[in-house]
Amino acid sequence: MNYIYPEYEIVRNYDKCIGCRVCERQCANEAHYFDEDCNKMLCDDMKCVNCHRCVTLCPTRALKIVKSDHTFKENANWRGDLINDLYRQSHNTGGVLLSSMGNPTPLPVYWDRILLNASQVTNPSIDPLREPMETRTYLGKKPDKIEKDENGNIIPKHKYPQLELETPIMFSAMSFGSISLNAHKSLARAAEECGIFYNTGEGGLHKDLYKYGKNTIVQVASGRFGVHSSYLDAGAAIEIKIGQGAKPGIGGHLPGTKNVGEVSATRMTPEGSDAISPAPHHDIYSIEDLRQLIFSLKEATNYTKPVIVKIAAVHNAPAIASGIARSGADVLVLDGFRGGTGAAPTRIRDNVGIPIELALAAVDQRLREEGIRSDISVVVGGSIRSSADFFKAIALGADAVYIGTAACLALGCHLCRSCHAGKCNWGIATQRPELVKRLNPDMGYKHLVNLVHAWTHELKEIMGGMGINSVESLRGNRLMLRGVGLNEKELEILGIKHAGE
Repeated sequence: MNYIYPEYEIVRNYDKCIGCRVCERQCANEAHYFDEDCNKMLCDDMKCVNCHRCVTLCPTRALKIVKSDHTFKENANWRGDLINDLYRQSHNTGGVLLSSMGNPTPLPVYWDRILLNASQVTNPSIDPLREPMETRTYLGKKPDKIEKDENGNIIPKHKYPQLELETPIMFSAMSFGSISLNAHKSLARAAEECGIFYNTGEGGLHKDLYKYGKNTIVQVASGRFGVHSSYLDAGAAIEIKIGQGAKPGIGGHLPGTKNVGEVSATRMTPEGSDAISPAPHHDIYSIEDLRQLIFSLKEATNYTKPVIVKIAAVHNAPAIASGIARSGADVLVLDGFRGGTGAAPTRIRDNVGIPIELALAAVDQRLREEGIRSDISVVVGGSIRSSADFFKAIALGADAVYIGTAACLALGCHLCRSCHAGKCNWGIATQRPELVKRLNPDMGYKHLVNLVHAWTHELKEIMGGMGINSVESLRGNRLMLRGVGLNEKELEILGIKHAGE
């Protein structure tokens, strides 16, 4: 017996439907089917995930997906989604509920409660179309002082390895296995064209992508999938993944149904087996252990590559960040609780971690107070949705941002939140060949390039409106931010004043 009513309903206009069966062929969830007896298209609403594939490709616009108006008896405590989840666990799965693509709960989005300052008379604005505007930035440890040679000339280079970004945007970690090879190809090509970087995630680096190594960040996670000397040598930087925003304190799990063919070969795991990365690194139980791994990776790559450490945004992130900065890491990545992922336990995703805005501000302030801010760069991710969020993140103290969900949306994702099922109708979060081919990397990378160029142009426009001509002058410049509808404690943590002050 099914105790759950469909969340979405497929509405078909039979006056427009021509029975072409495109919807049936395009739906990986088999929500549409042709009834020979009735001689018309029918549907199973229970299978619909609201991915919009059928709506988008219907030649006569005969379809739309609507949210079901079915409701349980009103109860402020027992909401309908909680009842549905309970039924699903008790009557269907008997296991942990999985969800995808970030935390959708109606908790505060602090980006939307922060406003930007603008130049008027005493501090003239800058026209980015006619005046120089610098968006290039460098990630890695920076010298504490300017060094000069015997003739008094500034020495432009120093001993620390760094990443040079033409604009402070990078594509965050999404592994081959969780997303398709065509998606990875799109990310790699876009990173190369934009002069930025993409992250392999914890699934290793496919052999076809080694040529993009100068724009690749290779990740080392607890499972060590696909990690070998050639892999470490291939990337421009190495990222140690301790945690991620969507599931702090939780490891990774790629189902055996996805760990097949080139995925298992790249990960160096038995085909068809579940690829499980445990929650802890079993060689890291202290900052001293982390330091040993950092310097092992530096040693393995002749100290030529920055080493990054990625953690989830949690309540004691400032103290953790301080330890990571002192452990020898070159870059710290903070991932907020709205970060996306292919699969996370629903209760972890929706209840663990803290907003990236608060974590970023607190970490930046702690590093400055301890006088070690120049020892490490800070990159943030976790629902950077627009150039405005991107701008505010830099002003709160970030050196650069990671975008994951935004990148997927640029590739065609419709945020149906069913990545964990492996049936992505847009060819992104799937390994099924007939679905993978729906994403054309020749088009996908162009969409990503367009997004990065658009956000960079908007960044210049906003900086110009503030009278700032360099992203380096924007970093940590909280005087340019004001809060709206925030309490005193929130303003204190963010380190900004209220609008009107």
